[in-house]
Amino acid sequence: MDEAKVEEPLDLVRLSLDERITVKMRGDRELNGKLHAFDQHLNMVLGDVEETVTTMEIDEETYEELIKTTKRKLPMLFVRGDGVILISPPLRGGI
Repeated sequence: MDEAKVEEPLDLVRLSLDERITVKMRGDRELNGKLHAFDQHLNMVLGDVEETVTTMEIDEETYEELIKTTKRKLPMLFVRGDGVILISPPLRGGI
């Protein structure tokens, strides 16, 4: 099989090994990190991770929606696959 060939969905993830990817998770969480390993359930090990959590609160006086983002950096993270919504591989030339 040609290394750059994508025949199945997980092939795209395989081609992203050792590269930075973005993972959207349930609960308005987004992870950006280097993909070290994954399996068929989309369990993943990410390194040098930045986690962004977005929350929405209602101001009790004005009833306005306040959107708040919290970021933290982690050296290594195990991601359970059942919480994954979307994986965005790195951009590859031509764009």
